[in-house]
Amino acid sequence: MTDIERLGKILAESSSAVFFGGAGMSTESGIPDFRSANGIYNQKLHKTFAPEEMASHNFFMNHPEEFFAFYRERIVYLDAKPNAGHLALAELERRGVLSAVVTQNIDGLHQLAGSKVVYELHGSIRRSFCVKCGAKYDIEFVMENKPVPHCHCGGIVKPDVVLYGENLDDATVANSIRAIARADTLIVGGTSLIVYPAAGLIDYFRGRHLILINKTATRADSDAELVIRGPIGKTLAEAVKEAFG
Repeated sequence: MTDIERLGKILAESSSAVFFGGAGMSTESGIPDFRSANGIYNQKLHKTFAPEEMASHNFFMNHPEEFFAFYRERIVYLDAKPNAGHLALAELERRGVLSAVVTQNIDGLHQLAGSKVVYELHGSIRRSFCVKCGAKYDIEFVMENKPVPHCHCGGIVKPDVVLYGENLDDATVANSIRAIARADTLIVGGTSLIVYPAAGLIDYFRGRHLILINKTATRADSDAELVIRGPIGKTLAEAVKEAFG
């Protein structure tokens, strides 16, 4: 039996699977990751500041113009479309197989693909809010109002993404833990499992099948029932087709 056939069989027998994904889920949609050799954090983007510094809360507060220039150019990819993996997960949810997607990505592609239950650990570029009055804004407002988007009250409009130095949203973490703890199958894909606290959430899994789909080794490989070293979009799409035709 091939790995795809094994994964298809597991999916066909699952009723509360959860997908936990990272940047590798979106690279097949043309969005660069952060930590690979060609990732954002290994690029020299500014003669004074490192990319990781520019993605911090302190940088947002102290250098708002440079923060938004970096954000618009390197973090937001509005032309990106859901890939075969996003669509496969949405199909699994429609079939009652997948109960939730827990993602470290901020691109909103899971929702664009049709997934309804998505817990975004690091927030989303699709939402923004005024740091002063809390008014809500969409991505277009942030992209169009340069150099720094301001609310009608005068406050800066901040993207609803978790920057370095900020905490994850408590409710999102709680919902993610609950979904993972109740899952019969956990598929971990496109993540190196080195970014905490998000990566630690998979430790709450107590179900039957732990599946790893990633191009490089992770700390959880030795605990997995099945490890697949391949493109996540292609793998998920083929497994769904194997399971349900």
